[in-house]
Amino acid sequence: MRIKVETEVAAPPKEVWEAWVTPDQITKWNFAIEEWCCPSAEVDLRVGGKFKYRMEAKDGSVGFDFEGVFTKVVPQQSLHCELGDNRIVTIEFMQTANGTRVAETFDAEGENSAEQQRQGWQSILNNFKKHVEVQSG
Repeated sequence: MRIKVETEVAAPPKEVWEAWVTPDQITKWNFAIEEWCCPSAEVDLRVGGKFKYRMEAKDGSVGFDFEGVFTKVVPQQSLHCELGDNRIVTIEFMQTANGTRVAETFDAEGENSAEQQRQGWQSILNNFKKHVEVQSG
């Protein structure tokens, strides 16, 4: 099953792209709820390059690495990757009249319901939108 989440960010594609692929920025938005954080992010932005984001509860009680390999990189347009568990993720960046539409499509995993996954990924995308819009002020 494929799941899609999307948002429109009031910023140009170049700013949106940079916020998505820059480790220092990723750590500021890459979490679904306020009780979690992303203390580290590594990005080797090239086909065959790896990414690894550390996701954990702020109280240190639980955490995990979210990682994968880039399979296609089209700057300011799209990113394609394969996660460590072989699921496929595609992120598209489309210029609009008001900024940039970001659409993420991903293969669902089998542990959580599709709705839980959609809500979690959408929450992270909402944090991303808020981060970029505050930065571009």
